[in-house]
Amino acid sequence: MMLSLIVAMDEKRVIGFENKMPWHLPNDLKYFKRQTEGSTVIMGRKTFESIGKPLPNRQNVIMTRNKNYEQNGCKVIHKWEDIDHLRNEEESFIIGGAELFKHAIDIVDRMYITIIHNTFDGDTYFPDFDENEWKLVEEIDGETDDKNIYDHTFLIYERVE
Repeated sequence: MMLSLIVAMDEKRVIGFENKMPWHLPNDLKYFKRQTEGSTVIMGRKTFESIGKPLPNRQNVIMTRNKNYEQNGCKVIHKWEDIDHLRNEEESFIIGGAELFKHAIDIVDRMYITIIHNTFDGDTYFPDFDENEWKLVEEIDGETDDKNIYDHTFLIYERVE
C-alpha cells in the first residue's frame, strides 16, 4: 500500500487556526475529494472533530491516545503500528492534523500539497521537510475565480529512493 499525506497550507506553512482552515477554497476541497474518494483517510481526533462527521465514500480512521474514544462510522486506532494493519492495495491518506503530519512525514511515500499563495493567521503549521528527500512529480496551477479568490498550486511530491 502506498501511504500518502494530503494538506493545504499557506506560504508560511499555516494549516489551521482554532481547529479550522483559515481560508475558503472550493477548488482545494474538490481536489481533496477527488484524490481521497474510495480510499482510507487517517486523521487525528481534533481533525475529525473539526470535520464533524465521517467523510463519505472513504474508510475513516481516527488516531487518538484516548483508549475509550469511539465514533460511529469510523475505525479508531491508538498507535502508528496500527496503520500497518490498514494496508491494502490502495493508497491511504494522512489528512491531519499537525501531530500526525509531524510523524507521517518520515514514513509517507507521497505528499499532495496545495500551496495557497497568501498568508493567514494560524496556530497550526505543517512541519518542515528536507526537499532533497522528495521529487516534485506534478505541479498544477489552480484556477482563481469569484469563489476561489486565492492563487494556489497543487503539488505532488514522491519520496526519492
